[in-house]
Amino acid sequence: MSILGLTIKSILNRRLTATLTVLSIAISVLLLLGVERIRVEARQSFTNTLSGTDLIVGARTGDINLLLSSVFHIGNASSNVSWESYEEIRNHPAVAWTIPVSLGDSHRGHRVMGTSSDLFRHFRYRGDSPLVVADGQPFSDLFDAVIGAEVARKLGYTVGQDIVLSHGVDAVAMHHHEDKPFRVSGILSPTGTPIDKTILVSLAGIEAMHIDWHNSSAPVPGLETSAEEAREMALQPTSVTAFYMGLTSRMATFRVQRLINEYGDEALLAILPGVALQNLWQLVGAGEKALLFVSGLVLLAGLVGMLTTVLTSLNERRREIAILRSIGAKPVHTFLLLLSETLIYTVAGCALGIGLLYGGLLVAQPLVQAQLGIYLPISLPAFKEVMMLAGIILLSATLGLLPAWRAYKHSLADGLTVRV
Repeated sequence: MSILGLTIKSILNRRLTATLTVLSIAISVLLLLGVERIRVEARQSFTNTLSGTDLIVGARTGDINLLLSSVFHIGNASSNVSWESYEEIRNHPAVAWTIPVSLGDSHRGHRVMGTSSDLFRHFRYRGDSPLVVADGQPFSDLFDAVIGAEVARKLGYTVGQDIVLSHGVDAVAMHHHEDKPFRVSGILSPTGTPIDKTILVSLAGIEAMHIDWHNSSAPVPGLETSAEEAREMALQPTSVTAFYMGLTSRMATFRVQRLINEYGDEALLAILPGVALQNLWQLVGAGEKALLFVSGLVLLAGLVGMLTTVLTSLNERRREIAILRSIGAKPVHTFLLLLSETLIYTVAGCALGIGLLYGGLLVAQPLVQAQLGIYLPISLPAFKEVMMLAGIILLSATLGLLPAWRAYKHSLADGLTVRV
């Protein structure tokens, strides 16, 4: 009988212990590969949130703060950009297009983003993917709203439904714009970006909501303007939170960035999205490394547990090994028997761990995308993941040399001698 067949029969004879050993290795592999997959896909998801945008412009603050508030809707901007400055920069010869962004309102915990129709023409994510209205149409009326796929799914909204927006970004807002309800005019296809959790309205709609307010901070007592009256007004924003910018030439990026950062009329900041993301990953990189390190320790503990199991069973199997040698097995055969056993445990554990990983991805994919906005693709293992698996098997083979060497050194007489 071949060494492999003999090893498999030996493992099946101790199936309970073998199953627990394989399961412990599988869980360790699942944790290690899962952390790596989530780490990589989280970065990729953040990177894919905004594509084709050369600069993001906002009030002067930190580059990470501007990126998080204007793109990922995390936190709040320190100040706004005046409409006059926005118009002047937009009309610069090197600027091809701009997408204004006005934040500060919400609806049942979902951000409201005031913008223009340029968003549907120029906004890109995940390479060159545009926003697609799956149902209905983009906003055309003053009080039209286009909602993200997650907003529609979570709140059960359909096209034509009226919604009341609220001032502020807290889940429990203090003031609701009940006198000027909006109508859902369209529902976007899922994007796997913060847009899925966002309600899009026009900049004029943002102004209409706050037309009775003093500096858009509080309503003026006794001043009430109806929705119909607001439609008759020429509403124009006084400021925006930030704006995305595309340039006519990539060669002009640093020149325009310097021009905006040195802008004299107000303190502005222009950032490159890719550079700001790199700065963000440098901040969280230590946490990623720590998580991978802990996962590696768990894996090492699983492999050491396997080694302990094999070593423990070795003393119980000394007579078995001696009988094999007495019927013609050579010392090298016992060596290969124990080494192949550790490799079978590891390969089976890796296979089961990969199966658990993909099963977990299948279940968690819609939940993670809905709750965190991170898209976890179910794809073949990446090169780094394959190298991790190869390293695990190599480490297992190295650890397996110890019981294999001990089995090799056991003598026939030692195995057949009855010890009292």
